[in-house]
Amino acid sequence: MPFPILAGKAITATGFSVDNSCVFEAGYLKKTVTASSATSWTLSFWMKLHSHSASSEGYIWSYGKDGGQGFYIGTSGFLGYYAPSAGGYGSDNALTDGPLRDNGAWYHVVFKCSSGTGTTYLNGVQQSGGTVSNVAPLNATTGDTYAVNSYINYEDNFDDCRCNLAEYCLIDGSALNPTSFGEFDEDSPRIWKPIDVSGLTFGTNGFYLKFEDSSDLGVDSSGNSNDFTATRVAAGDQSLDTPTNNFATLNNLGMPTTNTTFTEGNLNVNVAAGSTYWSVPTIGVSSGKWYVEGKLITATASSGVYYADYGFADRNDSAGESFYVMSGRAFWLSYWDSKINYRTGGSTTAGLQTGKTGLSQGDFFQLYLDMDNELMYWGLNGSVTNSTGISFNGKESLTGEWYFAFGDQYTNGAHNYAVNFGGGSIDGTAVSSYNDANGYGNFKYNPTVTTDEGAKDFLALCTKNLAEHGG
Repeated sequence: MPFPILAGKAITATGFSVDNSCVFEAGYLKKTVTASSATSWTLSFWMKLHSHSASSEGYIWSYGKDGGQGFYIGTSGFLGYYAPSAGGYGSDNALTDGPLRDNGAWYHVVFKCSSGTGTTYLNGVQQSGGTVSNVAPLNATTGDTYAVNSYINYEDNFDDCRCNLAEYCLIDGSALNPTSFGEFDEDSPRIWKPIDVSGLTFGTNGFYLKFEDSSDLGVDSSGNSNDFTATRVAAGDQSLDTPTNNFATLNNLGMPTTNTTFTEGNLNVNVAAGSTYWSVPTIGVSSGKWYVEGKLITATASSGVYYADYGFADRNDSAGESFYVMSGRAFWLSYWDSKINYRTGGSTTAGLQTGKTGLSQGDFFQLYLDMDNELMYWGLNGSVTNSTGISFNGKESLTGEWYFAFGDQYTNGAHNYAVNFGGGSIDGTAVSSYNDANGYGNFKYNPTVTTDEGAKDFLALCTKNLAEHGG
């Protein structure tokens, strides 16, 4: 089985590049189409899942009229297909050979249909249970509807699929193999990656969504002008996180769903009252210099203190822990004592540096991790708070890697914070003032900073940087 584009998989930074994806949560795209007699068609899209509902299907594509057909992520994580005329397919009759469990990975789906029989491919490989018979015509009559990330005519009655989508294509009139849309990487031949599809013949109702215009993310780039109308999809939903440059997001796997809610493409997290949890990204690093920024959106104060801390941890198992009880090693800046603290072996050493300003509601924070020189820095609203870095021994990591970490330390209050690893938005608002030194990522604040050790270029946590600079 070939690999999807995983969060930690570094593929070459050369070759065809996908520039943008679109974050879909409660939003969708929709259009009406004209009649077509074509019996062959192909749907191709790249998808990075955020989560799937345990109670209802999340539709990625649907077409027809009331009671139409569609593809969805089922309650157990499989890709499914629904069509009343075909008897319907549920999660137990999935199209993919396994569930799509990795929320830090990009998956490629191709569904080709010829004379009513559809075949499913995942990451270039035909799925053993992915053949569907009696597939309804794609657009039998004028007035039929196409919907991206929704079930037609029931947009607000179903859980939409929470995901990033990229390179979203429909070929009207041809049943194409996955090699028309992707190929295996020559340096890592088990990794499936995109190719340029702009030269394909898309057909009368075909379209190509590149999500390149943030002011109108439903624009069709096939040459057909089959544009979609966007609902609850805004400029801040455009992302640089793509199948050819996969950015870190927050890792929501294993987190208790009753106490934590991840939104905005797994870049926002709300920790409910009664809990103290931290979050870490999908990518850890063992070398290089790395940057992340974010915002404490809302928080509950206790005696004027917000107890929202941020720093670094040497493990990615975040479920049910906070900085003060974690079992590995961590460094963090704490509001309540205005110190940079350290924990290892079940005990905490407070005050590695003192007199630091912690986070208040509405503040923006920055973290800088220099693995090459084993130094850590914190920032607040664009200024480095400890120009003398905190020294650490990276070799002592439990996992061999270090992770950015963001924590809620107040049991009786809720906290909501957002992060930006370079995808280009903070709390759903687009930011683009700075790129990193390699030209990757969009940031609110400059990743290049001056410390007591000199000027340093910190990079966006993405696979192109990982491929070139280790990590």
